[in-house]
Amino acid sequence: MKRSTGPIIRMVSNDTHGAGGIQCCFCRCCTCIHLEFFKTLPGVLKVCETVLSGFIQSLLVNYGLRHSSTIGTAFEGALTTSSACFFTSTVLLACYFLSEKSYRLIRASLFEVIFNSLSCFFYLSSASFLAVSTKMFLMAQYYVMPGFEVYPAMTAAYMLSGVVGLIHGADAYFSYIHYKSTR
Repeated sequence: MKRSTGPIIRMVSNDTHGAGGIQCCFCRCCTCIHLEFFKTLPGVLKVCETVLSGFIQSLLVNYGLRHSSTIGTAFEGALTTSSACFFTSTVLLACYFLSEKSYRLIRASLFEVIFNSLSCFFYLSSASFLAVSTKMFLMAQYYVMPGFEVYPAMTAAYMLSGVVGLIHGADAYFSYIHYKSTR
């Protein structure tokens, strides 16, 4: 005798909460805004990537640009890496903030995995190259000339580049886990 079972109901779990916008008294305003994204781990990682990349770029432009000929190609590599990653992270952050659907589609794609993996590699390699150049070419000038502020700024830039590289590496890992779970 064949036993008949009822229909199978599968609940789809959402990584983010379905209600977008801002709760205002008895209604929800600006439902196109996806504020819940900032409460998730990918949201925190993306904000950290964007803010730190912008800060690194600011350090490089404000302090290192005048000494770029002294620092050499390490400066150009660090500036190119921070500029490209800052721009892309800002665009992704804006898309995720304005549209939950964009977040789900892009996060589930291979783009996030590849972008974060390459960003991790470029940040870590540019950080090590900038560290060597800073130590070789700027450290002696820092000890000889008082008020030579480019050395501490470039030191902060390569240290923060290493931190952002690790954050991109963590984001690449979590993106890969999310990508594999949607396949």
